Amino acid sequence: MSFSGPNFGPDRRKSYDEMPFAWMESLIARPSKSYQVRLLAEDVLARRLRRLKDLPYEAGAVVYWMSRDQRASDNWALIYAAEQANIHHAPLCVVFCLAPEYLGATIRQYGFMLKGLQELEEDLKGMGIGFVLLEGQPETVLPSFLHENKAGLVITDFDPLRIKRSWKRRLAGEVSIPIHEIDAHNIVPCWLTSPRRIITQETFRARIIPMLTKFLTEFPPTAEMERKWITNSERTDWSAVDRRLKVDRSVQEVDWLVPGERAAKLSLQRFMEERLSAYPQNAHNPVVSGQSDLSPYLHLGQLSPQRVALKVRSSSAPGRAKSRFFHQLVVMRELSDNFVLHTPDYDTVGAFPEWARKSLDRHRSDPREHLYSLEDFETARTHDPLWNAAQLEMVKIGKIHGGLREYWAEKILEWTKSPEEAFHIAIYLNDRYELDGRDPSGYTGIAMVIGGLFGHPWRSKEVLGKVQRLTYTEMRLRYDVHAFQEKVKKL
Repeated sequence: MSFSGPNFGPDRRKSYDEMPFAWMESLIARPSKSYQVRLLAEDVLARRLRRLKDLPYEAGAVVYWMSRDQRASDNWALIYAAEQANIHHAPLCVVFCLAPEYLGATIRQYGFMLKGLQELEEDLKGMGIGFVLLEGQPETVLPSFLHENKAGLVITDFDPLRIKRSWKRRLAGEVSIPIHEIDAHNIVPCWLTSPRRIITQETFRARIIPMLTKFLTEFPPTAEMERKWITNSERTDWSAVDRRLKVDRSVQEVDWLVPGERAAKLSLQRFMEERLSAYPQNAHNPVVSGQSDLSPYLHLGQLSPQRVALKVRSSSAPGRAKSRFFHQLVVMRELSDNFVLHTPDYDTVGAFPEWARKSLDRHRSDPREHLYSLEDFETARTHDPLWNAAQLEMVKIGKIHGGLREYWAEKILEWTKSPEEAFHIAIYLNDRYELDGRDPSGYTGIAMVIGGLFGHPWRSKEVLGKVQRLTYTEMRLRYDVHAFQEKVKKL
């Protein structure tokens, strides 16, 4: 659940609805000559690079270990990999490591990802770039592949999650070739925005906005490959891959959203034509269709956030709509990466600000009017019909509407024995059912609601302490909750 992504619920701390859009109008340089575009792109690309294992290239193929950014276009990591392959007169292969289990993901998430990868394989083959799907833990299967194919350079994409960083550290210990990391997911490379954790949204916004002038550029084309990849050139048997999966199949795949890069671009175009102009008015009303529905594509990297930002900027939508969407797409989404990168315990209550931890501790023994188990929450068996409808929506279609995500998470805190239990249940449900689970935005958004992250203390109350409470009455005044409940019944 990308709480902090483009579909995040209403910002309760500071409204950007009325903020003028002029600050974004001059963000993109418009060089008149193509070589100026290339020079600008080369400088931007160099600043997106980190050397995880700083060794000289000697000889061998270039391998792009793709993980977070699963697309063939608008991909800085692939652009860099193709450039390096041509510089060294070497072939290029994209490798994807399919872990047998990943943070509680089910066939819902695996199936969506695999269909996108199947499309990606065809696109890469047409570019003269190899594609190999390795099944197993990356630190086990990838070193063997690199050795067998005499690789000379590994390029990978940036991901702040603890498990992904652990995989990279283990790989670095197993191989003796250079490993380069490219941030192709953030518009401004995460490590450049700030070398430490940012405490407030306002501070992060003030840091990242000036940097967009440098980094929000048009993409250069991926270089045509001088040497084609011919080793392991057979097509992947995707049906066999699906049969070998050992993941939980009780959470069914969804059919309302088509996976893959091409579908992602079409979805972006439809959003811009049909819903962007009314985004401020409709995005947080679950009764109408006002959201972008881009979060699953952004999560898996089937769509570039930078491409979305470029499209939004150039659209004819009102400035208010652009600014509101841009705040969610860029500021909140990239703030989530900053939080996860610089917070080792991002998925525990230890990540909460000190005032929230102390306040929640003081209210641990407060009597709860309602207490529910994980099973009660998962099966939507609470006394609250609105909460139940939000949970059922997530179970049925793999998302909770942005207008209800905060309410959903806050009530879990209110109806459990401890903040630890609430945080665990919210993450479990999010990662099990949401198409965009296991994402920095999800961990960040849940911490914002349950733990007051990026917020401020409110007047103390039972159970929640100084964390803000959302009431059923408040939600009823925002929109027609009964119409939403009927809508969910029909899904």
